[in-house]
Amino acid sequence: MSVLEKMSSDEVIALENKYGAHNYHPLPVVLNRGEGVYVWDVDGKKYYDFLSAYSAVNQGHCHPKIIGAMMDQAQTLTLTSRAFYNDKLGVYEEYVTKYFGFDKVLPMNTGAEAVETALKLCRKWAYEKKGIPENEAQIIVCDGNFHGRTTTIISFSNDENARRNFGPYTAGFIKIPYDDIDALEKVITSSKNIAGFLVEPIQGEAGVYVPAEDYLAKAKALCEANNVLFIADEVQTGIARTGSLLAVCGNCSCENQCEQQASYVTPDILILGKAISGGAYPVSAVLANDTIMNVIKPGQHGSTFGGNPVAAAVAMAALDVVSEEHLSQNARHLGKIFRAELAKYIETSNIATLVRGKGLLNAVVINDTEESDTAWNICMALRDNGLLAKPTHGNIIRFAPPLVMNEEQLLDCVSIIIETLKQFEK
Repeated sequence: MSVLEKMSSDEVIALENKYGAHNYHPLPVVLNRGEGVYVWDVDGKKYYDFLSAYSAVNQGHCHPKIIGAMMDQAQTLTLTSRAFYNDKLGVYEEYVTKYFGFDKVLPMNTGAEAVETALKLCRKWAYEKKGIPENEAQIIVCDGNFHGRTTTIISFSNDENARRNFGPYTAGFIKIPYDDIDALEKVITSSKNIAGFLVEPIQGEAGVYVPAEDYLAKAKALCEANNVLFIADEVQTGIARTGSLLAVCGNCSCENQCEQQASYVTPDILILGKAISGGAYPVSAVLANDTIMNVIKPGQHGSTFGGNPVAAAVAMAALDVVSEEHLSQNARHLGKIFRAELAKYIETSNIATLVRGKGLLNAVVINDTEESDTAWNICMALRDNGLLAKPTHGNIIRFAPPLVMNEEQLLDCVSIIIETLKQFEK
């Protein structure tokens, strides 16, 4: 078959099944166009996107400013590697560090790469600044975490599907329960070899678990008191998704973008990805101040594509859109409406038991076991009704639309979700 011939959904899916590794289990819908909050399949059917590529497309599909910046730069210079300077990287580095309030940035491409970078940075700081004996540094992580699927990261994952038969695993990590300050205090004070605490401000992949309001502030205080680095993984929660520029804020110069709450803190290392490019290009970043970042010297870490001119141009445009279109405020406003409307329905529902989240990162818990296919079947019905979402952990459906959605569209989506859930009431 010629690649120019139009293929049916079944033909496209068959091609992936035959020639692609089976490392994903997609919903059976084949998309070929996106604009704003909508996507279209190969047959022309239109859907609301309620996953946003796992919060990568916060600015909406194919945002003209972001795509324009990418096209302009791609026609000028795409890649030099870091063997040479280019005229975009320094401009981007100044832009992004001032945007988030840090001294320096280390640019990478993917979220998992950024997490790996942060772990290396934390360990090197621990040996050279804190004085931990070499190879003895330990980093605290949380049960239920999702930071990626590299060999190091799965070493401290609870997801046996991601871990099994991929060992031997990387040592140097201590797992504690999420949202448990007593557990963190016990471990952080038990050894002088604790280098850092890596945490998601909200555990998205685990089912959108939002911790206690004072959890992050107390955790940061414990880290400061014990000379331990507080590492915030905001790959999914950052860039306005939760109703603030960051789910854990503090020193970013974005008063008009954040809810000013005393519980917000400043991470020692900030990890960003996904929506830092608006879903248009692989871009990630690790930000820290000089006292931490300056332990990295030439040849000790890098990436051929990290900091390339296209990535720099795209990221600046994507972050411009967040500010110019007030996406933090919009996510905050619409998220409250979404949870309130779903909560009213759930009061009398026997298929849905709970809605939780922050901003436009939300989840509905389905009244069935993790091993059941009820949530999957509900997502299939949502697809048929014009809305795309996907289960996580079997019985939880995550809802995360692009942040450019307006209130009329959101209420239309709420209606679709409720009417779909009614089909499954027992």
